[in-house]
Amino acid sequence: MRPMCPIQNAWLKGSLLFFRFFLGGVFVYAGVTKILDPEGLALSIYNYQLLPDIFINPAAILLPWVEAVAGVALVFRWRVGGASLLLTGLLLVFMAALTITLIRGLDISCGCFSSTGDGKVSWLYLGRDFSLFLMGAFIFLCHSRENGRSSGKQG
Repeated sequence: MRPMCPIQNAWLKGSLLFFRFFLGGVFVYAGVTKILDPEGLALSIYNYQLLPDIFINPAAILLPWVEAVAGVALVFRWRVGGASLLLTGLLLVFMAALTITLIRGLDISCGCFSSTGDGKVSWLYLGRDFSLFLMGAFIFLCHSRENGRSSGKQG
């Protein structure tokens, strides 16, 4: 099977290493801050007015752990394909939530890294998430080339 990522090896390795550490670090940090304040995260999720109330608390408990574990997996190069696909999918969901919230004109905290009211939802945050999405997609599509492998079966 031919790899989807036709990039030269030295540039590819450097880019993948940087993106894995950066994206993984962002999600480890975001996940840990949310793990430490599940009530604040539940309030942030509630403020988006997108989920039925019954799903808010489970999401506030589960989501940060998913973010943190997938971030650690990227940093330590464990199951990179699955971790990058998961984080890229989460970023799509986050971008959709931000877009809907911006269109609706809600003035709420993003809830991305804290629930203190800092970081109001803005188009800048949508751009940030899109940049992170591109990093995740790059990792997913190119990670198997990092060691010259042609398939992403192992990490």
